[in-house]
Amino acid sequence: MSVPLGERSTTLRARDVRCTLGGETVLPGVDISVGAGELVTLVGPSGCGKSTLLRCLAGLVPLQSGRIEIAGRDVTNVPAEKRQVGLVFQDNALFGHMRVDRNVGFGVRHLPRRDRAARVAAMLELVGLAGLARRYPHQLSGGEQQRVALARALAPAPAIVLLDEPFGALDEVFREELGWEVRTILADTDTAAVLVTHDRREALSLGDRVAVMHDGRIVQCATPAEVYRSPTDRFVADFIATSSHLPAARPGEGLVRPHEVRVRAGGPCVVERVVFIGPGYRYTVRTADGALLVADLGPTEPLSAGAACDVEIVRSPLAPTSTEATGTTIAP
Repeated sequence: MSVPLGERSTTLRARDVRCTLGGETVLPGVDISVGAGELVTLVGPSGCGKSTLLRCLAGLVPLQSGRIEIAGRDVTNVPAEKRQVGLVFQDNALFGHMRVDRNVGFGVRHLPRRDRAARVAAMLELVGLAGLARRYPHQLSGGEQQRVALARALAPAPAIVLLDEPFGALDEVFREELGWEVRTILADTDTAAVLVTHDRREALSLGDRVAVMHDGRIVQCATPAEVYRSPTDRFVADFIATSSHLPAARPGEGLVRPHEVRVRAGGPCVVERVVFIGPGYRYTVRTADGALLVADLGPTEPLSAGAACDVEIVRSPLAPTSTEATGTTIAP
């Protein structure tokens, strides 16, 4: 039985983390926490500071100020190799001259030979590579190499695993498949983790919580559903998913997601663009009062660009309701 997020003990807690690189303040003061067995995805645009924050947590980049605790221990000034942290990078950083089993066993060299061999075998079994122990990294696919990197990170039984864009070099199909495999492995081993990604869909689908970064700060950290349905500001709303904005009485009321918009022929609005997206079509519609709405509709024959239309906004039960906007029909 999974433990509710609010009842988990804290594995990692970072407070007021400040970091300056090359004379530029990259992190002006970041707080983040990760519960035991929790996976937090850290997402944001390029250059927002997410990889720098991960490397500060790992001990690879020094802090200007702040405090980092792992498993209740202050590790702010502790070297990376003594922080009880497992690391997985996009390039996997495997030792090319070592076989798979020796790569995995690198972090447990202190164990007696028999115990080390048992630990390596268990980790390779865990990541589904039990038959590839004697191969070298260049003989593996990209996905297999990342599984080896994860097995190596987990072998010393770290308090937390930090993953920096681990699937970035993979194509979309294998990226999604491996992402779910990694999430399952972390859950099966009850390992806390932070996963850095620029892919918003990956962040929403894999994280127990999603931390959205912007200009060196975490601007929202909440469950995927909360971040999607109740973003704290327009940046989060637009970054985390395609969105439209209508005039509204209160902040957040005017946020409209594409699945909430219906389009029908005839009316005061105009179809500006129609794009085929596989399962259906994505419309961009200009309302009578000049607002733009994006709508995702099914595979029926689309209206053409320039066609007159009307729109209806159909809210899901958990979404905030919007006030009426000129040229639109708003449904409660």
